[in-house]
Amino acid sequence: MTTWRMRVGALLVTAVALALAAGCSSTSAAPASGAEKPNLNVAVVPALDSAGFFVALYGGLFKAAGLNVHFTPATSSETVIAGQAKGQYDITGGNYVSYIQAQQRHEANLYIVAEASVMGPATQGIYTMANSTVTDLSGLEGKTVAINAPKNILYLLAASVLAQHGVNPSLVKFTSIPFPSMAAKPQSGAVSAALLPEPFASGAEEAQDVVPLVDLNQGATTSFPVAGYVVTKQWAQKYPHTLAAFYQALEEGQQIADTNRADVEQVMMDIPAPFNVSKQTAAMLALDSYPVSDGPAGSVDKIRLERVVNVMQQFIKFPAFNIDSMLMPSAG
Repeated sequence: MTTWRMRVGALLVTAVALALAAGCSSTSAAPASGAEKPNLNVAVVPALDSAGFFVALYGGLFKAAGLNVHFTPATSSETVIAGQAKGQYDITGGNYVSYIQAQQRHEANLYIVAEASVMGPATQGIYTMANSTVTDLSGLEGKTVAINAPKNILYLLAASVLAQHGVNPSLVKFTSIPFPSMAAKPQSGAVSAALLPEPFASGAEEAQDVVPLVDLNQGATTSFPVAGYVVTKQWAQKYPHTLAAFYQALEEGQQIADTNRADVEQVMMDIPAPFNVSKQTAAMLALDSYPVSDGPAGSVDKIRLERVVNVMQQFIKFPAFNIDSMLMPSAG
């Protein structure tokens, strides 16, 4: 057993022991006992934003909670929403912007059950080749920039920073290219720049000779809430104990990810190829922060989520929207 898995195991044993000592008999003390659906299909974007999930997955926390989690890599949350609405995925994790858009368009009826990440310095950026003629943001006018999905969180962050620096986002052509193949596109000349989050950014810096043009963690989007985990409301009502078990294991993963860099590095190496990173790249990663809650499933920061809606309204002309429609009543 590796050192980091030993730390995960020790944390889990301590948590269970404390719960038993307190005489707890609720699902939070022994979530596996009442899980209605132990086998779960979970689609998550394999980015650093999801580090807490990967700690729980590869550290055995879901397994210890009686859950068998099958992980499917998602290009973006937008690409898995339709499948989740049809029951193909039990739980998905990705950027809030796409989830909020789907809720507003009635493409899905979702609860945000947990927060995944809040952006940290250098964790999301616009990257160019080291020898590019684009040396500042004004140089992107009329150029093509790669993005993993249209009008999503990366677009929102880029639009905010472009506008802050006097560049009209509409003058930049954004083209959708999935991770991780996007990283090679600036080198091939297919695009002038790419919007890359970690770990793809550090991987591209190491392998493709790209350099950061701008850090998106600034201005209106400094420390911006990026990603979370959602279920359909129908699923939450049908499998409440399964959700509680998943949530408890996830929050333990979040706690570890937020306090142990070595564990985050390890899980980013453990993700299946081609999404994993080398030991050298893992050591270079810039980290997000990973919010942790000790409340029930759905205990999320409403003010943080309202901030996402506000910036969406500012930069992508998003209509009026009440984030309460995505919050679980039991967590209020």
